[in-house]
Amino acid sequence: MARMVVVGGGIGGLAAAVAVARRGHRAVVLERAEEFAEIGAGIQLAPNGLHALDRLGLGDAVRALAVHIDELRFMDGVTGEHVASMPLTGGYRRRFGNPYVVVHRGELYRLLLDACRRSPAIELRAGSRATGYRQDGSAATVLLDGGGRVTGDAVIGADGIHSAIRRRLVGDGAPRVAGITVYRTVIPMERVPEELRRNAVTWWAGPGCHFVHYAIGGGRYLNLAPSVENGATEAFAAVPVEQARVLGELAALGGTAQRLLALGEHWKSWALVDRDPVDRWTDGRVTLLGDAAHPMLHYAAQGACQALEDAVVLAGLLDDGADTIPDRFEKYNAERRERTARITHAARASTRLWHPAGAEAKARNEMLSALSGPALHDHVAWMHGAREFGADGARR
Repeated sequence: MARMVVVGGGIGGLAAAVAVARRGHRAVVLERAEEFAEIGAGIQLAPNGLHALDRLGLGDAVRALAVHIDELRFMDGVTGEHVASMPLTGGYRRRFGNPYVVVHRGELYRLLLDACRRSPAIELRAGSRATGYRQDGSAATVLLDGGGRVTGDAVIGADGIHSAIRRRLVGDGAPRVAGITVYRTVIPMERVPEELRRNAVTWWAGPGCHFVHYAIGGGRYLNLAPSVENGATEAFAAVPVEQARVLGELAALGGTAQRLLALGEHWKSWALVDRDPVDRWTDGRVTLLGDAAHPMLHYAAQGACQALEDAVVLAGLLDDGADTIPDRFEKYNAERRERTARITHAARASTRLWHPAGAEAKARNEMLSALSGPALHDHVAWMHGAREFGADGARR
């Protein structure tokens, strides 16, 4: 039995703790905040994410509270034209073995946190800010702000895009600012006119911008998330912003999209950031997971799914005991880097589909509208259809 020190108490860190505990190991989770809590709104989980949750023993609980989405809808936000829909019932669920669902981020987090609290093999420590690590041939130690230390057989850095563990391990500086700002808010569904409600994740595409919305909280709320290429050059997060600014930056969108945006209140803004993929995020008895290893733009809706996949792959490789951890971490890194890099690049490239104008937008519409449901499923099969989550899944 190995003792794993998990740095970061977010979705990825808690999933890692649950995964290693289910394999017979112990875990201590270090969270920098004074309590374990999750902020944010909606989160999309494709079938691959639910397959990972099944292996954590939480798939049924998530499916029970989630909104099971019927379709992904692509709309021309300027003309209001319905361009294409990817059906997510019937053939999609049979092919990929799970539905496509959305949940409130806090709901998923609470399920993971409760699973950690139920496990006698998991210790949760809040108010523990990591600053780096040290290791020798038999152990790894997390260094804490204030001089504390926590030692185990290995360290899993799941401390997000600004990871202190990554700073020591990879040393690639600050994240890349994408030049895009996303605005987010959540509104009660009763404020949404009946004719605008639909069990779908809907994209409204426009020149240099797009707008996504879908139901969360069991259908009680509508999550609104428009994005704008506005040349943001500095990272910021959860900054309040006036409704007039949101509507002004999304003025290119008309009709229904504007009606929905006008319902939003209490908007907050984020500058989108990610990192270039790296081949190596493991150093002996220390490895990275989730956004600490491979942060990606949210446009592929795979960030949480990839953290969950990381957790089950990593834990599945740790059955041979503490002496083999460095080799097992190398194997985990090799298994995951190709798939996560491909998704990182796909998320970046998606704006070329959503943000064209004029003739390019018309050509895009013609291309998408010509695709059948099964053809659209083919395009996402390598991502949504993965069940083992390793290198083979990246190539399918």
